[in-house]
Amino acid sequence: MDYRNAGVDVEAGRAFVDQIRNLVHSTFRPEVIGGFGGFSGCFQLPAGYQEPILVSGTDGVGTKLKIAQILNRHDTVGIDLVGMCVNDVLTSGAEPLFFLDYVATGKLDKEQLTQVVTGIAAGCKLAGSALLGGETAEMPGFYQVGEYDLAGFCVGIVERRRMLNASQIQLGDVAIGLASAGVHSNGLSLVRKIISDGGFSWHDSPDLLNGETIGETFLTPTQIYVKPVLSALKAGLEVHGMAHITGGGLPENLPRCLGTGQSIKINSGSWDIPPVFEWLAKAGSVGAEAMYNTFNMGIGFVLVLPPHQVEQAITHFQGQNIPAYTIGEVVTGSGQLVGLFT
Repeated sequence: MDYRNAGVDVEAGRAFVDQIRNLVHSTFRPEVIGGFGGFSGCFQLPAGYQEPILVSGTDGVGTKLKIAQILNRHDTVGIDLVGMCVNDVLTSGAEPLFFLDYVATGKLDKEQLTQVVTGIAAGCKLAGSALLGGETAEMPGFYQVGEYDLAGFCVGIVERRRMLNASQIQLGDVAIGLASAGVHSNGLSLVRKIISDGGFSWHDSPDLLNGETIGETFLTPTQIYVKPVLSALKAGLEVHGMAHITGGGLPENLPRCLGTGQSIKINSGSWDIPPVFEWLAKAGSVGAEAMYNTFNMGIGFVLVLPPHQVEQAITHFQGQNIPAYTIGEVVTGSGQLVGLFT
């Protein structure tokens, strides 16, 4: 017997690494040291920092992977993987430097996983982050053939004096919401239940989805906000706090950037809610509170800044093709969102 008899094809693994080599190299920054394929990735800190702080983040894609595997379309979930990590790191004001991925599968399918890595490389380019390395694990008997799981790891850097924390948020500051690209990568277990219980097909095209199939709609990748936000900071935008709106929606994530004794009064109806959320609410008979506690509801990222910079911020992000909305104001409170459901 050999390893192949146990279900692990070492030669296929080597061929896969060779196939993705150019994808990985295409993401490299000048600070990357060495090549691709070693036991570890090496990265030199960028010059010019006086007190550099490293900021790390990790995440996955969740059950959105089930939709990709059902539809046999794997080129977008890699963007989700990067987006979920780099957007988190960005909330500290940090620039993502490098990214690593972990891919586990029941049987290595080179074409399938090359699509996945193509998406990861695309996400890294959108974030300006080097794909420094990763790991591919073939695990027969643990995952079924055709199944895979993903995890991502990101490290960013920020000057200590520019690092954001809750102490900078002031009463009267304004919350600017940046539009999401759709559901992103949260709440997909509820989405899948709505599809299953409602007897829908991933190939259906409901009127509310404007000609897209259900599958296409929910495979739309997570918006990566890194370059537009970093360029806003470099342009002098005085940001006091940021929040990445992921699992738990606005009620769970927006208060995480606030200080003690602070809340945010939400301007109900101040932003455009994409049709996909209206369709989900109707198709699954999901109430407003459950929707807001599960999905981003059209706001994928929030910046908190002084009132006199609101107009500059909205103009900047619209120039980056990201709709931006004045969604609330910091008020005295105990960490909740006021007026979200009124």
